[in-house]
Amino acid sequence: MIDLNADLGEGAADDEQLLGVVTSANVACGFHAGDDRIMRRSCAAAVERSVRIGAHVSYLDREGFGRRPQSPAPGVLLGHLLAQLEALDGHAGAEGARVGYVKPHGALYNRCATDVEQSTVVVDAILQHDPTLAVLAMPGTVLARVAAEAAVTVVAEAYVDRRYRSATELVPRSTGRGSLSADEALSQARRLAARQPIEAEAGWVEVAARSLCVHGDAPGAAELAALVRQNLLRDGVELRAFA
Repeated sequence: MIDLNADLGEGAADDEQLLGVVTSANVACGFHAGDDRIMRRSCAAAVERSVRIGAHVSYLDREGFGRRPQSPAPGVLLGHLLAQLEALDGHAGAEGARVGYVKPHGALYNRCATDVEQSTVVVDAILQHDPTLAVLAMPGTVLARVAAEAAVTVVAEAYVDRRYRSATELVPRSTGRGSLSADEALSQARRLAARQPIEAEAGWVEVAARSLCVHGDAPGAAELAALVRQNLLRDGVELRAFA
């Protein structure tokens, strides 16, 4: 059983198509992209298609799309995360749904892979807002460990369209080799769903994942997600949201 997730509400043109393919939607909460109008529209469309809604929380960085490294004080970051969770939950509730999980975005996601303090703040935000929320995290990362220690449900995530440096680290986009071709991504998705090792720069690695992500802002994201879905179903994989 595999969940297929994608980032939405970030201004990309593929959102409607993606919502017809994925089982979970990571909706931008206004701090790196999106706004109240887009959040409401994304939640309404997700509910219409029975897609589970997740909060794609970020550093406050609209200019850098949430991808610029930052080091906000824990109290500041906690306030920003709670504001994002409350905003999206309000829109989801107005559409008869609720936020089911949290996924950090961009620089915050990368920082939480190795940083105890920032990971603890993310977990604290979940505990304060709604302890039943799950968190999407790469297996083996600090965020996954900190969340598990706090009894927050951890859902292991892997990337369909990104090249891995090691089992817990992606190749940065800035290197120019961080993204996979469509054929490579499709092959990686099928191997991940089958719990087979994938090729990384460090060699073949095992990444046990319950959820697979397709980046919604990448060119051709909807077409790739549809191909991934089609091939996984053909392989006998059941696609179902985790939250």
